[in-house]
Amino acid sequence: MLQDDGSTMDVLEEKQVQCPYCGEPIDILIDCSIPQQNYIEDCQVCCRPINVDVVVTHDGVLTVAVTDENE
Repeated sequence: MLQDDGSTMDVLEEKQVQCPYCGEPIDILIDCSIPQQNYIEDCQVCCRPINVDVVVTHDGVLTVAVTDENE
């Protein structure tokens, strides 16, 4: 993807997060072309549902927060 300053930004970015249930680190793939996202992804280790909140700022800063389904 081409940014305003002419540089490119990867559309997909892999991010490591910690499962809120089992505490294991897991890798998730983020689509950076969508500035704000909220979805559920199952933990690759314990298979429990994780709420994933993603924000990509205008300057491409990626913030990912994960919580369990009860938070």
